[in-house]
Amino acid sequence: MSTFITDEGIAPAELGPALEQRGLDALFTAEHSHIPVTREVGAEELERRYYRTLDPFVALSAAAAATRRLVVGTGIALLVQRDPIMVAKEAASLDRVSDGRFVLGVGSGWGREEMRHHGTDPRTRVSLLGERVRAIKRIWTSDVAEFHGDFVDFDPMYAWPKPVQQPHLPVLVGGEAPTVLDRVLDYGDGWFPRWNGETEPLASRIAELRERGQQQGRGRLPVTVFGVPANPTDITAAAGLDVERILIDLPTMPRNETLAYLDSVATMVTGLD
Repeated sequence: MSTFITDEGIAPAELGPALEQRGLDALFTAEHSHIPVTREVGAEELERRYYRTLDPFVALSAAAAATRRLVVGTGIALLVQRDPIMVAKEAASLDRVSDGRFVLGVGSGWGREEMRHHGTDPRTRVSLLGERVRAIKRIWTSDVAEFHGDFVDFDPMYAWPKPVQQPHLPVLVGGEAPTVLDRVLDYGDGWFPRWNGETEPLASRIAELRERGQQQGRGRLPVTVFGVPANPTDITAAAGLDVERILIDLPTMPRNETLAYLDSVATMVTGLD
């Protein structure tokens, strides 16, 4: 399931076990640090859940601590708005808390005013994202980590814990832009596209990723499709793609409504591999 965990919906420590008990294998959550009052002219009105997201590392830690098998992930962490040294620490810590069940989904985001509040220039956010991912991986995989780039710059340092997963936990790169596959192949460990209701052009782009991955010696990079509506038509179509996982959209609702919704989803996915 992919969702927004907020202060108005079911608590993560209850949501995680509810998914696990129904045979659902993963929980990915979105984030926004805040929503600026003044936004670009013509910007669409956002749903209430965008304003109230819990910090994903905290929320997913609660879900992981209450489960044994559930994969937990950020979908997506807005890495261009986060300090990479702290993200390396938070992600590795969550991988430890979950005993190797954490996946870091990242993206450059779309909220230009939100980015600017964090000191990020929207014009360079894509380059910034790649550099921060590389720096984080350097911290995860080096006893003495050092990185010198255009946006990230630190001298030799020690940073523990290291992730449980080796050589490091997976980083999925989100987005559907024309150049997103370049980013996935450059510094990602998989692709994290949104379901748009159609198998094309998604199926063709997945095939392109497979082909380019083989050509570049990256092998088969996994694909997780998120935001699939909870209806048999979309679920069947998304599950028919050449992907490792589909994430069904879970609206933010109180406990009882959420549990009923999950019962319905569990019935729909019965028999899907």
